[in-house]
Amino acid sequence: MMEFLMQDPEPWFSPEFGNNLGAYAGSGIGVLGGLLGGLCGVLVPRGKGKNVVLPLMLAFAVLGVLLLLTGIIAVVLSQPFTVYFTFLLLGFVLTTVFGTLTPVMHKLYRAAEERQMEADALRRS
Repeated sequence: MMEFLMQDPEPWFSPEFGNNLGAYAGSGIGVLGGLLGGLCGVLVPRGKGKNVVLPLMLAFAVLGVLLLLTGIIAVVLSQPFTVYFTFLLLGFVLTTVFGTLTPVMHKLYRAAEERQMEADALRRS
């Protein structure tokens, strides 16, 4: 086992590919996150789209954790900077943003449901 870890590892991919992966994946995640944020801004206050918004937020958070774990494995296996940094940065951003905002969305959906129940009670009285 130690002999395996002591070997000079071959990089998983070239520095150019690592740069491109970080750029394109980061841009794609930013665009998808912006679209999801826009959906949240429109749907959450109305209490709509809960079955779409919350699973997407959770999926992005889980993807972030998986990318973080991949980055940690790359560091342990002595991969070059352009390999491990790509995974660590993408994973950190996804985990931090979506991991912290998912409970906030739960709370906002709960508040919207309470407002709807209060409005229904007022209409009946």
